[in-house]
Amino acid sequence: MINKIKSNLFQLYFKEFGSTVYLLKIENQNILIDTSSSKNEKELINDLKKLNLNPEDINIIILTHQHWDHNENINLFKNAKLYKYENINQLPIKKFKIIKTPGHTKDSIALLYKKILFSGDTLFNNGIGRTDFPDSEPEKMNESLKKLKNLNYKILCPGHIS
Repeated sequence: MINKIKSNLFQLYFKEFGSTVYLLKIENQNILIDTSSSKNEKELINDLKKLNLNPEDINIIILTHQHWDHNENINLFKNAKLYKYENINQLPIKKFKIIKTPGHTKDSIALLYKKILFSGDTLFNNGIGRTDFPDSEPEKMNESLKKLKNLNYKILCPGHIS
């Protein structure tokens, strides 16, 4: 299912469990933030087709963290450059403010684009991400939440909407 947030920003969410995927079109680039779980592969491709895109039209994928429900579909996007915690500072589009937000995972990031916050699983509309996984850092979650609280954003785009 597709929710148009702005003229260049779409939220894709699915019937099966998996992360929400965001399509952002800026600087002649088609950017996906997260790719959801493999259970949502067909629905993701169909949603992109409804937006007049094929998987090969995606230029950049940004992963908010490495959990399976966010990254299982990266293999669909053969032409996309992948950015995650390890290489996120090499992202060529400088309009993003990158915030490292350990807590849910050690490699969690959030991104601020204009007044839109892509928070991954650090911050949801009604809560925060779990911190009981083997790769979580629960002692760092409050510090990460403070970083996000101090940002000037108007639209929250979390990793899951339900």
